[in-house]
Amino acid sequence: MTRRPAARYVPPRARHARTVRYAVVGLGHIAQVAVLPAFAHAKNSELVALVSGDPEKLEQLGKKYAVANTYRYDDLDQCLHSPDVDAVYVALPNDLHYECCLRAAAAGKHILCEKPLAVTVHDAEEMLAAAERNGVKLMTAYRLHFEPANLAAIDAVRSGKIGDVRYFSSTFSYQVTDPGNIRLRAERGGGPLYDIGVYCINAARYLMGDEPDEVMAFTANSGDKRFNEVEESAAALLKFPGGRLAAFVVSFGAADSTRYEIVGTRGSIVLDPAYEYSMALEATFKRGDREREKKFPHTDQFAGEIAEFSRSILGDREPEANAREGIADLRIVSAVLESASAGRAVPLAPFTKHRRPGRRQLERKPPTREPRTVHVTSPHK
Repeated sequence: MTRRPAARYVPPRARHARTVRYAVVGLGHIAQVAVLPAFAHAKNSELVALVSGDPEKLEQLGKKYAVANTYRYDDLDQCLHSPDVDAVYVALPNDLHYECCLRAAAAGKHILCEKPLAVTVHDAEEMLAAAERNGVKLMTAYRLHFEPANLAAIDAVRSGKIGDVRYFSSTFSYQVTDPGNIRLRAERGGGPLYDIGVYCINAARYLMGDEPDEVMAFTANSGDKRFNEVEESAAALLKFPGGRLAAFVVSFGAADSTRYEIVGTRGSIVLDPAYEYSMALEATFKRGDREREKKFPHTDQFAGEIAEFSRSILGDREPEANAREGIADLRIVSAVLESASAGRAVPLAPFTKHRRPGRRQLERKPPTREPRTVHVTSPHK
């Protein structure tokens, strides 16, 4: 453990009983550009500890965010057993979520874990069981559940403004140019399905308000050596009850695209961009001959999810984007991979989700300017 001269961490603002104290575990790109700055806008949450294997990250980011308690990965258990930490934000590579979450649950810490929750359904279910066994909460970090454009689309669908839903379609792609990026390593839970496919799957589920019962899918590689271990692109068709369909394509080898469209019997909604966090999202609502475009306020989606998790802890209630939400998407990812490998449709067992995101979860947190980073690069570069 590395500790600056201060004997005990004193937060920059007065603490009170209605605040949750967090350790952020993993200081990669998403943690540095989005998670750490978000605490400034989540007033019921405090950043009190950092965990990383990089001493320069700990030193520089500890100073930047006035965090005195910094830990190397070898000292993770010391952090998890600290009485000054109530919860952890797990921002590690996908394959490390499982072990970290089990250790955090055993130490009695609440867990906000980046998506995907794990790399297998089995691991995610064990994580949920560990959280329940130790009386802690486990939330999947689905930031779009608190974003105004997506919540407006959900509300419009539920209120019947586009009639009865018939189909959903989405594309999400960008170029992962660095051949050494962990997103291109199979053993790290890499590939576009785990990294960005879960956004398309999650959006289809929250807009349909239901769970699919069958999946047909394909994966494709152009021969680019970057994709020797993982799929370059994947396409899937999800069949929902009531004759509804959802289709999506994701890729690490195509130009930037982040959009979805949901079409009903009387109208449609297009979000483009749909999944970004670094800019305002835009929607086009169409019904008959009438069309309305709206640019929604740019909000800090990460502050929204952190604030909501803290409220669930302080109010002793289950967060909407709980572990089962993450499991619901992982079971579809698993079916997509099975279908693509076997060349056939894969049925899905019935799955019940009692709560789904809605406008009551809207968080109007101001955006933050992207900070300078330490020893990380964007996966887009």
